[in-house]
Amino acid sequence: MRASLMVPIATSYPFLDILWTILIFMALVIWIWMVIMVMIDIFSRPDLSGWGKAGWVVLIIVLPFIGVLIYLIAYSAGIAERRA
Repeated sequence: MRASLMVPIATSYPFLDILWTILIFMALVIWIWMVIMVMIDIFSRPDLSGWGKAGWVVLIIVLPFIGVLIYLIAYSAGIAERRA
């Protein structure tokens, strides 16, 4: 047999690459959860008009990172009150 056929398959995907993949996957799950929670908070706000809700949703869809971060910075106290 050739020597190249004797190499274990696990060496083609090192342990640190597995950890990196898990880290990226968990970051994606956290990001999706954060976007969902912001969307839920937007639609549960009684003080925000329909156009305001539509504006926030469009901002989050067009510029997701910036939109979510702006919303979290601007309304973080209100989010905690509505969740409690």
